[in-house]
Amino acid sequence: MVLRLSTLFLRTLREDPADADVASHRLLVRAGYIRRAAPGIYSWLPLGLRVLGKVETIIREEMAEIGAQEVHFPALLPREPYEASNRWTEYGDNLFRLQDRKGADYLLAPTHEEMFTLLVKDLYSSYKDLPVSLFQIQNKYRDEARPRAGLLRGREFIMKDSYSFDIDDEGLEASYQAHRGAYLRIFERLGLDVVVVSAVSGAMGGSKSEEFLHPTPVGEDTYVRSAGGYAANVEAVTTVAPEAVDYANAPAAQVVDTPDTPTIDTLVADVNARFAKDSGEWTAADTLKNVVLAVTLPTGERQIVVVGVPGDRAVDLKRIEANIGSHLEMSGELGVEAATDEDLKKHPGLVKGYIGPGLNRDDAVLGTESSTGLLYLVDPRVVAGTAWITGANEPGKHVLGLVAERDFGWDGVIEAVEVREGDEAPDGSGPLEAARGIEMGHIFQLGRKYAEALGLKVLDKNGKLATVTMGSYGVGVTRAVAALAESNRDEKGIIWPRAVAPADVHVVATGRGDEIFEAAAKLSGDLEAAGLEVIYDDRPKVSPGVKFGDAELIGVPTILVVGRGLADGVVEIKDRATGEAENVPVAEAVEYVLRAARG
Repeated sequence: MVLRLSTLFLRTLREDPADADVASHRLLVRAGYIRRAAPGIYSWLPLGLRVLGKVETIIREEMAEIGAQEVHFPALLPREPYEASNRWTEYGDNLFRLQDRKGADYLLAPTHEEMFTLLVKDLYSSYKDLPVSLFQIQNKYRDEARPRAGLLRGREFIMKDSYSFDIDDEGLEASYQAHRGAYLRIFERLGLDVVVVSAVSGAMGGSKSEEFLHPTPVGEDTYVRSAGGYAANVEAVTTVAPEAVDYANAPAAQVVDTPDTPTIDTLVADVNARFAKDSGEWTAADTLKNVVLAVTLPTGERQIVVVGVPGDRAVDLKRIEANIGSHLEMSGELGVEAATDEDLKKHPGLVKGYIGPGLNRDDAVLGTESSTGLLYLVDPRVVAGTAWITGANEPGKHVLGLVAERDFGWDGVIEAVEVREGDEAPDGSGPLEAARGIEMGHIFQLGRKYAEALGLKVLDKNGKLATVTMGSYGVGVTRAVAALAESNRDEKGIIWPRAVAPADVHVVATGRGDEIFEAAAKLSGDLEAAGLEVIYDDRPKVSPGVKFGDAELIGVPTILVVGRGLADGVVEIKDRATGEAENVPVAEAVEYVLRAARG
């Protein structure tokens, strides 16, 4: 059926919505695709649903191509399965929790690992049933603290999540690669450029994961890549650590008075003024700053951790969040922030501005454990034999020449500082350059975490129970719509790729004569009969300027204008992407549009 603008449930806006902070958000609201219902929650209008449906169709087709089968779970789920996997608490404040009238606990699902696992457990019992891959396209819910950017970071969103179930790790690898290939084809068909980067598994767990990032300046994810082909999310980048240094002949560390030097800059200036260096001057890279962090556990408990990093590097809290869980022997969502003055007051051994790795004041040698009793982690650049200027854990005092391993130890090594452009890629493929992107997909080799937690076992070839190994694979469906609008636009509006556009052609009737509207209506019917999807602007008392503006805002790939040229037997056909327009005889218009639609 031809969509007539005179009856279509659509109102375009001339002004940008006040809460919109990125182009895709502004344009999707202005063009009548979505409307805000609450912070991070949006209603989908008829044109928006058409685009959304086409994205889903492409995803379904590619999932079917690899043999995945579609199921559908409820979004409202009981507490018990998530309690068994420990994610009832691990998800922390991001989980929407609620109770029914009888006081039973429920949640709005952020993901469905537990339900997929229990479904397979319920129905399958033998290795002969495997492998199997199941998927769904379904609403998800996360209580984002700061929803932003319209569909890019909301509290309710649509995701395709799929799960593979295999008897062994070899099968898991095959399923993982099948999904990886399907994702590349999905994004190619959508017309969405992506970069595949190594990633950390985070709260999901598992041994391997990769993200599919769409490069754009408004993306929330920072990733790095090298000319030699290395690519990784910054959270997953591993530092090229220096070689250990022989410290057999290193001079003893000395505690010195350094009054009024609570910052790295003041410390470097002071030691350069009073203490000579063997060569050159002291720099921030010679200092070891010990940063006190507060980690909020899923239980709500606040745990203090100290991290020692080179003084010329800024701490990256997102990298710490992604990597600190293993050091605390805890998975799930962990919040990390700088410790407050109140936190420091609870630990008198932490002297603000002069914190060291646990100085033994009697002999100026540090032991293997922090004197504060807190977990002490260091950057990978802190290797045996490296000498540092660092705090002496006394007001106004620092230590010079404190040698790692000889004078102090640590509880673990963590990737904790910013990744800089020019840093060496961990695979030796050259210096790194940074970019930003939107996470469009994420795939994980989950392994046996959820199967073990929920008892998913089958009989193997030898008749013994074996724990099934799983993979998890997600695509942001509503996010894909936003990313496409973000990257396919100009100053006038959206320019949809043909694969997802709400229609193939937008027919605009401009003028007052009945013959113009009759010709436009006939062309619209002929175009639809030829198999094309048609939007027809048949509004009789709307000015040509408004109609042209709406057509460009809505963003259908081909615009066909029936107007003054009709008297000469021609219509104007315009390519929305290039802006090129051509007068075409009315009798040839349908075939012309068909050729454009077919590429």
